[in-house]
Amino acid sequence: MKKFHEIYLDIKSKIEKGVYGKDSLLPGENKLAEEYSVSRETIRKSLRLLLENGYIQKKQGKGSIVLDIHKYSLPVTGLVSFKELKESQNIETTTEIVKNEIVKAPKFLVDLGLVDAEEKMIYLVRKRIIDKESVILDKDYINCNIVKKLPNKKMKLSMYDYLENELNINIAYAKKNVYIEKVTQEDINLLDVKDYRYVVVVKSEIYTEDAEFLHYTESRHRLDKFQFTEFARRQKS
Repeated sequence: MKKFHEIYLDIKSKIEKGVYGKDSLLPGENKLAEEYSVSRETIRKSLRLLLENGYIQKKQGKGSIVLDIHKYSLPVTGLVSFKELKESQNIETTTEIVKNEIVKAPKFLVDLGLVDAEEKMIYLVRKRIIDKESVILDKDYINCNIVKKLPNKKMKLSMYDYLENELNINIAYAKKNVYIEKVTQEDINLLDVKDYRYVVVVKSEIYTEDAEFLHYTESRHRLDKFQFTEFARRQKS
């Protein structure tokens, strides 16, 4: 393991244990370089990792400020609605509808073989606001062959609740992929990204009980607010 990564892990551990508390300042680069017996450039690499992983915020004239590291837990597997997630973790949140319109099937879904080029889809974009900050951007393409419209009032509460309990659609499974991506101009416009250069993106294809493609969702999360968790059991050979 490279030295800068070892230092990153050590400082990360100190933040998690409360040695460096929320809103406190880390020692300056010179002091850290002296403490770890490395160059300032090595310290800068360590601080960059802390910044990109949501542990510190760099502020000009002040230094490295320790952030609140409490993160909401999102399951890697399983198919859970945002409403169910916030209720299970007591998250106070509101949802804003950015777009809810009928569009032509996007090329990337056509290229994936999920829809035909002439098909129409509902394009739904929602912002999730926690602690007065917009930290999740959900972008959904819903198959118009199955769903004709999505009322905004219902979409502010729960799309899954509306699909399952009012339209009686049986949602069965999803194919999910998690990525780290650079922030886009859309992220900057719609999310409170602060100085973060990356977002965590979950892309999912959701299917009905009959294995029919229902919708595609892209959920973009600010780095410092969420952690993705999974329970794994060792399978002996």
